[in-house]
Amino acid sequence: MDVVQAMNLTLIFFHSKDKILYIRAMIFFRKILFPFSVLYALVTAIRNFLYDKNLLTSHVYPLPIIAVGNLSVGGTGKSPQIEYLIRLLSNEYRVAVLSRGYKRKSKGFVLADENASAETLGDEPYQFYRKFQNIQVAVDANRNRGIQQLISQAQKPDVILLDDAFQHRKVKAGLYILLTAYGDLFCDDFVLPTGNLREPRSGAHRAQIVVVTKCPADLSAQQKQNIRHRLGVQVSVFFSQIAYDDEVLSEAKSLKVNELRSVPKLLVAGIAKPAPFFAYLQHENDVVLEFADHHDFTSEDIQKIKKQTMNRVIVTTEKDYVRLWPHCSDMAMYYLPIRTSFLSEAARFDQLILDYVGTSTTNS
Repeated sequence: MDVVQAMNLTLIFFHSKDKILYIRAMIFFRKILFPFSVLYALVTAIRNFLYDKNLLTSHVYPLPIIAVGNLSVGGTGKSPQIEYLIRLLSNEYRVAVLSRGYKRKSKGFVLADENASAETLGDEPYQFYRKFQNIQVAVDANRNRGIQQLISQAQKPDVILLDDAFQHRKVKAGLYILLTAYGDLFCDDFVLPTGNLREPRSGAHRAQIVVVTKCPADLSAQQKQNIRHRLGVQVSVFFSQIAYDDEVLSEAKSLKVNELRSVPKLLVAGIAKPAPFFAYLQHENDVVLEFADHHDFTSEDIQKIKKQTMNRVIVTTEKDYVRLWPHCSDMAMYYLPIRTSFLSEAARFDQLILDYVGTSTTNS
């Protein structure tokens, strides 16, 4: 467990007690750890320098590879962005998604099949597998090995999407898409543990495309220009929002969100920044249960959820649903689908991706 996860878990514990006092204490705690941030930044900067100068080896493969990631520790909307690329590419190309499979209980390389679960793949890769039947989904913490395994398949992919791989320098992707959240731009942050960045802000120079995610729908042209200037990158910058579906889904049926909002329900989320999810659905009589990102639901957690239902409908995020459903299949549980939606220039973004995949015979 990293520093940020530990802080999030503690914050949830104190949620009903003295949240403001806790936040102030954590800000102070992070500030006094500043010397460690300087050391961490130095180490990661040296590592990046060695890769940039080819003193450490990055492997190139004979097919297009797109890496989607961020500089921060999470909460930028990587999964919706991966799904956007799957929808864009999978009708024309054989697409494979390779992730490390965070918090899975399996080891090594795993290619999703009918026996796959959130435990063997991790929640997000399993979500991709359930949702898109015409793609390959694999997990391996060793991305080189994972790519080699994928291209050795009888039906090898035409293009590989690397999920959360911006810092994985042992593979040299042909196209890097860097995500940064509107409310938490990387240019305003600092490296761990004082801030939330995995590496210094200068790492953004590796990106060919930057997407500012989770933007308000009414973001003006001037505001976009101001953000481009603050980011200080010399590549195309796009702006997207999280678009929520107007229905929640279960294995067997769906419910309209407009009707659901007025019904008392239990909202459950174990994601990095759940506030927009709650705000989209919440009614004053709802019960809200919040867990840490990628929370591994225990039997005690399941019992707590069941006790809180009181004949209410349960609504959770899609990522949480794939972990909760096997334990709550006897209950009225639904999930809210989300999508990445570009505020403008979606066609130009699509064309950049299609041009890269269509003209590249390698990922160099």
